[in-house]
Amino acid sequence: MNLEHLRALTAIIDEGTFEAAAYELGVSPSAVSQRIKALESALGQVVVRRGTPCSPTAAGAVLLRMARQVQLLEAETRSLLGSDGTSMTVTPVAVNADSLATWLAPFLRDAATWTDTTLDLHVEDQDHSSHLLRQGAVIGAITSDPAAVGGCRVEHLGAMRYVPVATPALRDRFLAGGSPDWAAMPVVQFNAKDDLQHRFLRDRGADPLPPRHTVPSSEGFLAAVRAGLGWGMLPELQLGEALVDGSLVLLEPEGHLDVDLYWQAWTLDSVRLARITEAVRAAARQGLRSEAAAG
Repeated sequence: MNLEHLRALTAIIDEGTFEAAAYELGVSPSAVSQRIKALESALGQVVVRRGTPCSPTAAGAVLLRMARQVQLLEAETRSLLGSDGTSMTVTPVAVNADSLATWLAPFLRDAATWTDTTLDLHVEDQDHSSHLLRQGAVIGAITSDPAAVGGCRVEHLGAMRYVPVATPALRDRFLAGGSPDWAAMPVVQFNAKDDLQHRFLRDRGADPLPPRHTVPSSEGFLAAVRAGLGWGMLPELQLGEALVDGSLVLLEPEGHLDVDLYWQAWTLDSVRLARITEAVRAAARQGLRSEAAAG
């Protein structure tokens, strides 16, 4: 299989369009198009869904994954032969926003010392990040899915604890008989994929569901809750002194949800991937609850 064709496929998916891929590869858009046509002709299958952005078909996802593995191993072979100069390998990894905003800081500090690797972080909800592995978009992912994606290894990292908090003023406005009126008090959600608040509400029989505000940023989510826009499930790691200084209060003293997080990565003998895995593992040991504590 022609490596130039695989590089064209990777560039199209990473950059989103044929034109942007051409710029990245230093060739004309027609040359990129010809390489993809040749690849599709050789396979007898379409590998790219044309659109904005372009995306891989099922066959394209298989090829994309192989292409990334080949590129990673090719870079490491050049390093072993001493012929890579100062080139750096881009390594795409999927992380969830809350992890990136909290316990992954030591991982980023480790990555800052690497001289042969750059990170391409894909921010995705932990319940949905494993699909990026299936698509071949990333080489590793932090996910809440314990079932290993085909061709990947999986390990438990620990658990992230979320607690229901609000401003004292918001809580007091919606107290009913000494308890929060869950069906009426506005709630903040990260995005449509964010299920934490709904899980908490379902456990308390809230019906109908309350008014919802959507704030798709981990830092913005915290700011919205602190502003009194609504209540939300916040990582305990993100609360800082908010509960101590009284700017936020727990809506239920014992209420919480523990989300188990896993690291899934390709089963590939790669120095760079092993380094990333160990850095994620080390950060998780510092920041996440252990399996026993999460139970």
